[in-house]
Amino acid sequence: MSNQRYVQGLAKLTEIDGEAGEKVISSLANICPDLGKYIIEYPFGDIYQREGLDLKTRELVTVAALTALGHCQPQLNVHVNGALNVGCTPQEIVEVILQMSVYAGFPAALNGMFVAKAVFAERELSVV
Repeated sequence: MSNQRYVQGLAKLTEIDGEAGEKVISSLANICPDLGKYIIEYPFGDIYQREGLDLKTRELVTVAALTALGHCQPQLNVHVNGALNVGCTPQEIVEVILQMSVYAGFPAALNGMFVAKAVFAERELSVV
């Protein structure tokens, strides 16, 4: 079962995050490869495989959660890119981050918005 979770998880990670997700996993190889394995197997091999939400919704929820945490800019960068990769629009991402200002506060929303702004600039996307 574990091998199937890993194979499915790696495929889902690649579908969502492409090369960025693979870089995160490979960056753990020389310090804690098990953490990379667990990231592939549980979130992407188990949770992302469920039928309850589509990938766009899962990525928007992830952007919201990482924004609300307020201190996960590298992970938020990966998931803003992932949200765009699965069909979310820049406007949808901005609205989700703005919504977090109500529940997580302005500092968290500002941190999130600046991450989104950097991703959009890198991808030459505009919101307004």
